[in-house]
Amino acid sequence: MRNAECGIMRGDTGLRPYSEFRIPHSESKKTLIVIAGPTASGKTAFAIKVAKALSTVILSADSRQFYKEMSIGTAAPTEEELSQAKHYFVHHISIGDKYDVADYERDALQLLDELFKTHNVVVMTGGSGLFIDAVCNGIDEMPDIEPEIRQKVENLLKEGGLKAMQDETQRLDPEYFAIVDQQNPRRLQRALEVCYQTGKTFTSFRSGNTVKRDFEIKKYALLWKREALIERIDKRVDLMMEQGLLEEAKSLYPKRHLNALNTVGYKELFAYFDGKCKLEEAVELIKIHTRQYAKRQMTWLRKDTSYQWITVDDFDKTLSALRQAT
Repeated sequence: MRNAECGIMRGDTGLRPYSEFRIPHSESKKTLIVIAGPTASGKTAFAIKVAKALSTVILSADSRQFYKEMSIGTAAPTEEELSQAKHYFVHHISIGDKYDVADYERDALQLLDELFKTHNVVVMTGGSGLFIDAVCNGIDEMPDIEPEIRQKVENLLKEGGLKAMQDETQRLDPEYFAIVDQQNPRRLQRALEVCYQTGKTFTSFRSGNTVKRDFEIKKYALLWKREALIERIDKRVDLMMEQGLLEEAKSLYPKRHLNALNTVGYKELFAYFDGKCKLEEAVELIKIHTRQYAKRQMTWLRKDTSYQWITVDDFDKTLSALRQAT
């Protein structure tokens, strides 16, 4: 039975259990350890444990934690967490900066090349599957978009808003719509441009062909039962509000037109500031939209069979195995 909100399976998940995995030992190659999972699954805490156990550093692959103005609403690592392990790509750009997945792939690979000179292992963690895939597998080559097509999509966004973009993407490419961040207009815009330009789905250009990297990659995804994850999401939203999310959103409200701020946790509070809903309703919407985002993350991760799914009970065993293998 699949939960409609979090997409987490009850009973048989169809995923390979921990015991079926073996971590190969290799002395000839450097290793990137990827720790992924749905929002609120504890990726940051586990990544820090791994980094400390292996005396290494962490690369963030959370596209919203890149922005230095967005801290509470993105659940960015705290100062205490940052002090426990060196993090890269956390608060390294501003919300007004143009920075896409291609920029991240380039920067991350350049950084890894330097880090592997002094570390045998590096940890990467985050909930942005597209950014993780770019580093691990490379980016598919997309067709060039003619100016009039680009303008057509921009007009759709201006005239119909995000809802029009969502409806059109679902119509033209339902497979991609099921896994994309549906609240991110830039992702939808890119997909629609390709659809209009070629008459084909955006999915058809995402070949899945893997670029061979010169380092090994071990990928782990954190699995929680449906009820437990929902509870973690709700508690985290409540904690964000206690920590000052309302004030953080208010300080960013004048720049709400920026794509970076079209993000769960901020856009709902912007609607409250606009008088479109009560504060309690805005907070509840944050929880609902976060659960929906978790479902899309799980859908994305399940498509990648290279992930080893682990539960909180497997953390110590995984750490032990990583120590022995690296």
